[in-house]
Amino acid sequence: MNNKNHLIIPAAIISAGFVIGVLIFISAWKSNYSANQTITVTGSAQQDIVSDFAILKGTISIQSPNAESAYKELEREKPILFSYLKSKGFDKDKIEMSTITNYPVYQLSPNGQQTNNIIAYNYSQTISIQSMDVYKIKEISLEISSLIEKGVNFRVDMPEYHYLKLADLKIQIQAEAAKDAMIRAEKIAEATGRKLGPMRSAKMGVLQITPKYSTQVSDYGINDLSSIDKEITAVVNASFEIE
Repeated sequence: MNNKNHLIIPAAIISAGFVIGVLIFISAWKSNYSANQTITVTGSAQQDIVSDFAILKGTISIQSPNAESAYKELEREKPILFSYLKSKGFDKDKIEMSTITNYPVYQLSPNGQQTNNIIAYNYSQTISIQSMDVYKIKEISLEISSLIEKGVNFRVDMPEYHYLKLADLKIQIQAEAAKDAMIRAEKIAEATGRKLGPMRSAKMGVLQITPKYSTQVSDYGINDLSSIDKEITAVVNASFEIE
């Protein structure tokens, strides 16, 4: 009888330990199972922006039978160009000028091969203007080619329209995209009777800065410089625990 009583206590301890172990295992399994339940969503944010800085570049190009006459013609045309730009508010000290470049133009043979015979010289110089008045730059870009009527051979490039506060806007728009991802995840969790837990991971997509109303998208991102009115779009892929 005493031997039986002696065995009851250890058996009870072992049983209790087994039950506690099972409970701990179940609790840990549930915790791990819950932790492994995630939801992955894509959030986005978009904002209209208006360019606040513009750059316009163009090149005077002269071709003449000899180098001296080409250079003289280049120097004759530049004051006409400067006079036009001054009428638009750009004095000479606001115009950036590159170094004059020149090269010989060689005669081609009947079969299209370049010969050693120089038939002309090309002299050119690039100018650049900048302004916070983007609409003035646009106006000049549309008008300046008319200088050909005054004998100025000027080739204008497409204007570049920039947004100077882009660095701050990137942070803001990415935060809004992350918030949108969280809201989407919350709605999905609620629809299934669950609660949203902490964020597990987040990956920011590349920014798409496109002309307004454009549908352009690139895996490498887009930074449009061709338009004054733009849209910036940010995308965030985020994973959340669900409880």
